[in-house]
Amino acid sequence: MTDPQVGVLMMVLFIFTILLGFPIAFTLVAMAVGFGYYAMGDFIFPLLVQRAFGVMSNDVLISVPLFLFMGYMVERAGILDKLFHSLQLAAKNVPGALAVATLITCALFATATGIVGAVVTLMGLLAFPAMLRAGYDTRLSSGVICAGGCLGILIPPSIMLILYGATAGVSVVKLYAGAFLPGFLLASLYIAYVVIRVMLNPALAPKLPKELTDVPFLVVFKALLTSFFPLAALILSVLGAILFGLATPSEAAAIGALGALLLAASYRQLTFRRLQESVFLTARASAMVCWLFVGSWSFSSVFSYLGGHTVIENFVVGLDMSPIQFLLLSQVIIFLLGWPLEWTEIIIIFVPIFLPLLKVYGIDPLFFGLLVALNIQTSFNTPPMAMAAYYLKGVAPPGVTLDQIFGGCLPFVGLVFLAMALLYIFPGIGLWLPGLLYG
Repeated sequence: MTDPQVGVLMMVLFIFTILLGFPIAFTLVAMAVGFGYYAMGDFIFPLLVQRAFGVMSNDVLISVPLFLFMGYMVERAGILDKLFHSLQLAAKNVPGALAVATLITCALFATATGIVGAVVTLMGLLAFPAMLRAGYDTRLSSGVICAGGCLGILIPPSIMLILYGATAGVSVVKLYAGAFLPGFLLASLYIAYVVIRVMLNPALAPKLPKELTDVPFLVVFKALLTSFFPLAALILSVLGAILFGLATPSEAAAIGALGALLLAASYRQLTFRRLQESVFLTARASAMVCWLFVGSWSFSSVFSYLGGHTVIENFVVGLDMSPIQFLLLSQVIIFLLGWPLEWTEIIIIFVPIFLPLLKVYGIDPLFFGLLVALNIQTSFNTPPMAMAAYYLKGVAPPGVTLDQIFGGCLPFVGLVFLAMALLYIFPGIGLWLPGLLYG
């Protein structure tokens, strides 16, 4: 076999191995060492050490554990129930008030934490029973929670955008600026869909009882002042520091981590046990991300040395596609990869395969990253491996079936595709703000 053929065999064996359920990070390392020894001999071992050192010294990745720690501390600050209640009061006159309040709560909380499983689970325990008790349709309620819980992947400060920036060599600051409007667009599409559907069919979301809507303005304002505004101030201070060049993403993440500690202390939830749990969860998630990077970069180095990237590039170029056809093909592949894989594996392992082809088709890596960030929203809500649906099923009342949750998620998946189409037709949605701020 020629070296390029060995490279293709390496990729095929990797995909087959991860489908069998082997740990992805260590599978990458094992494949890199095995095939690297065949291709390079003993040089593969210093290369592995070099890649590990490179990951640990990457300035961009320093922000990952800090943002994760910020998210875990906010999750444990006891703010979610107060936030949901205050937004429920504020949206009392809007059709589908509970669903709208749930989406806004999910968007804000997911932005602060960036942890899909935590947001979906907590909102499933808090908002899902409240909507069912109010007579809301089960499918609509479940779709709202699953879709809203995934918004933190897209809306800054997003861990996914940090990893994409480190992988693609794109400025995280510009990615944050570019993702701001698409994230707002997607959240607005979700809210508009709920409001229009409820207006067309009020039986899906009956109006709240008068005792829940007849609340004085000062009571509503006080509830927002003690729940919504502190969390919003924390998020805006972090984003503002990044977008306006006052701090690097790592420095802003440190500010956010400190702010999360102060927020937990202000709610009298800062205990040694909660701090210990947050540090442990942060260390575990950060170690997983770093080992994925070590394995991915080692794997891709060996893969490129064998000529595997050249085979793929020549094959795709030989298809004689237009840029729109290439974009459609790449996004369909990423969509399908979202069924068996987590978003981290897609970003770190498979997205780099497309990156060298972006220059061939004249596609901005920033624009491509925004499309990928939108696309990955679907991986959590598309059967059969819709992880957000399984998170919700784990905490849902016994009468709620997985089919009902899947049925509720699918309309929101369609809205993600609509947002991707709008971003392609009007690229200024994602590129206007980075151009305005950074030229």
